[in-house]
Amino acid sequence: MFSGILIEKNETSSLAKIADLDESQLPAGDVTVRVTYSTLNYKDALAITGRGPVVRKFPMVPGIDLVGTVEDSSNPDFKVGDNVLLNGWGVGEAHWGGLAQKARVNGDWLIPMPRGFSAQQAMAIGTAGYTAMLSVLALERNGVTPDKGEVLVTGANGGVGSFAIALLAGLGYTVVASTGRLEEADYLKRLGVSEIIDRSILSGPGRPLAKERWAGAIDSVGSHTLANVCASTRYGGTVAACGLAQGMDLPASVAPFILRGVTLAGIDSVMRPRRDRIAAWDRLARDLDLSILKEITREIGLGEVVQTANHLLAGEVRGRVVVDVNR
Repeated sequence: MFSGILIEKNETSSLAKIADLDESQLPAGDVTVRVTYSTLNYKDALAITGRGPVVRKFPMVPGIDLVGTVEDSSNPDFKVGDNVLLNGWGVGEAHWGGLAQKARVNGDWLIPMPRGFSAQQAMAIGTAGYTAMLSVLALERNGVTPDKGEVLVTGANGGVGSFAIALLAGLGYTVVASTGRLEEADYLKRLGVSEIIDRSILSGPGRPLAKERWAGAIDSVGSHTLANVCASTRYGGTVAACGLAQGMDLPASVAPFILRGVTLAGIDSVMRPRRDRIAAWDRLARDLDLSILKEITREIGLGEVVQTANHLLAGEVRGRVVVDVNR
């Protein structure tokens, strides 16, 4: 037996709670992992609270991230005792995820534990930091270099936003943060922002084209915010879109794309091929100042997950939440 967060559904709603689980309940897979740490992401919070259609079958163990040690394997790439990491691939949505003391998964979803990180540090980074790195790589591929001008990060106090700021600032970019929590200005400045703007400037309906400002942007918000970011991006700039906290709609026009040559780069972290995952984690090992993890990260146990999920959706959680599944 082992413990985990289990989401069950009745005729009218879903309910998440800590449950005692049996290994026989684990889904099919060729690698069984003894989990050490998981995380609590925005998507996990939607699943746990039932406020978003994240879970595709019930019952479900949420948790889109995990690190741990291989306990059993018939996959040729992994053997008993290997330390492994998983981000995405539908775990916590269609396949039992990391918010439990054991997980059974498809070995093709795993990568070896990246060098240079402890298990706790890898989960402090998690999908949020990995997604932020993929977004930075997209800007680089499209020629957005530090000398081109300011780069905007929306949803700046969230996990992706926090890592995006830290990575960009460390690489020499001038970073502007958009946030609805101006009281967190000191935190954002410690991460490396040069200016902070209120999210209300971008969150309402805007014009098809606005004054050019951003050389690039990383947006985790979507909806009107993303539309306004594109409208104010400079000629030839790139916007990396990686989230939908405001909404999954895009009330924009084609004007920024055909009149200014703006690139809208979609960032998928869920189904990314293994080679891209390893490349992103290699860059994180090289470019991320690990000393900021204490600034960004809060650690909780399984018993605090459900309550913290509600706080996260209420905008009351800063940065990253790491879950020690064994306490």
